[in-house]
Amino acid sequence: MKYLLVGLGNIGPEYAETRHNIGFMVLDYLAKKNEVAFDTGRHSFVTEFKHKGKHFTLVKPTTYMNLSGKAVAHWLSVLKIPAEQMLVITDDLALPFGKLRMRAKGSAGGHNGLKHIEQTLGNNEYPRLRFGVDSQFSKGRQVDYVLSPFSEDEKIDLGTYIEKAAEMSLSFGTIGLERTMNFFNK
Repeated sequence: MKYLLVGLGNIGPEYAETRHNIGFMVLDYLAKKNEVAFDTGRHSFVTEFKHKGKHFTLVKPTTYMNLSGKAVAHWLSVLKIPAEQMLVITDDLALPFGKLRMRAKGSAGGHNGLKHIEQTLGNNEYPRLRFGVDSQFSKGRQVDYVLSPFSEDEKIDLGTYIEKAAEMSLSFGTIGLERTMNFFNK
C-alpha cells in the first residue's frame, strides 16, 4: 500500500524556520528519522521509505505555497495514489500553537496552499493534518506572522510537536485515518 505525505511550505533559506513551513519541518524530521534524503523531483523535493510494510513518498512542493496543487496533482498521478491515501501537512492559524488536528476533508480556511490544492483537484476531499501556529498578530499582519520564525518560547516545545505530527503521519498510513483521528485528535 502506498501513501503520499505532502508537507506545505516555501523553498529558500529565508522561509526555512517560519511558521508557514511547518509541513516541510515535519517531513524533514521523518526523512532524517528514516535515514533518507530528498532529491529534486518535478515541482518538488521528494524522497521515500518503507515503514511497517507501507510505502511512504514524502513531497515538499518547490512551487511556493500558492501553487502547491501543481506538485500534489503531479505526484498523485505519477504514483497512481488516490487522494484519500494522501495526507497534506500544513500550518493553521485557527489552532493554538502545537495543537494537531487530522481531518478527512475540510475547507481551506483562508490557507492559500490548501486553496490551490482544492482548485487543482476540484474538491476538498483529501486528508490533512493541521498544525496549530496560533494567531498572535495584529490586524492585517497575518502574512508577516506566518512568514516569521517561531518565538523562542515556542521553540522549546516545537521539536516535541513536530515528532508527534510525524507519528500521526505514519499512523495515517499504518492504522488508517479514522483510528488515527480517534487516537490523536483530542
